[in-house]
Parts: sequence; C-alpha cells; structure tokens
Amino acid sequence: MRFGFKVPLIAGLLLFVAGLVLFARAPANGSYAFDVLPGMILMGFGGGITFNPILLAAMGDVAPTEAGLASGIVNTAFMMGGALGLAVLASLAASRTNSLSASGDGHLAALNGGYHAAFLVGAIFAVSAATVGATFLRTRHYAQEPVLEEAVAA
Repeated sequence: MRFGFKVPLIAGLLLFVAGLVLFARAPANGSYAFDVLPGMILMGFGGGITFNPILLAAMGDVAPTEAGLASGIVNTAFMMGGALGLAVLASLAASRTNSLSASGDGHLAALNGGYHAAFLVGAIFAVSAATVGATFLRTRHYAQEPVLEEAVAA
C-alpha cells in the first residue's frame, strides 16, 4: 500500500504491453526460448502486479455490508471483460488471417500476421487502460506507523 494504486497498476500494464509487443514481433519460424518465453514472463509479472491494485481500487470505498455484492460485480466484470476481449481479438486475428490469405500469403504467414495484429491491438488496449488509470484513479496516501525511538536505537 505504500505505492498506492497508480504506480503498480501502470507498471504492471506497461509490462503487459511489453509482453504483447514481443509476441507481435515473433516470427512464424521462431523459437520458444527467444520468441515466446520472454513475452510470457513479462505478461505474467505484469498481470500479477496489475490485478491486485485493480481489486483494491474497486473495493477500497465499499462499505463492509456491501463487500460481497461489490466483489461479485468486480469478478463478473473481470470474467466478462476477459471473454469479450478474447472474442474481439480472436475475431480480429481471424479476419486479418483471411485477408492475408486472400492476398496470396501462405497459410502460416497469414496466421502469424493475424496474431500479430491481435497482439498489437491488445497492446493498444493495455496502453489505453494504463492511461485511464493514470488519469482517473485517485491516489491515497496512507499514514505510516510511527517508529518508536527504542526500536530505532536497538
């Protein structure tokens, strides 16, 4: 909590963006160790850093009597947002793949190009989320526990 919500949210989303950009540049004949694993690691850390501040920000001002309802709404929004985002990006990838195939690209190159488009649009969505979070999320400052002089002297 000493960092508030904004710093970890933005840092995590930017790590997520970096992972998506690495995926968007992966070649069709790439290797797992160099072209997939680094993006997965960045996205894993980014997601892990991002999800807690989102939950804390969403639940921070909720009265204890309403916590169950608010938690349900937040979790439903996570699930629906993920499903909707996946549907949009998969549709975009399929459309781009079909477009590249129709223009004469081979199947593997077209499929790779379709996924590249989806990863880039996903990165744009994540940058947009970081911008919205940086702009509209209120920052709270939490008072630190007073340090006792005996503890400092020891």
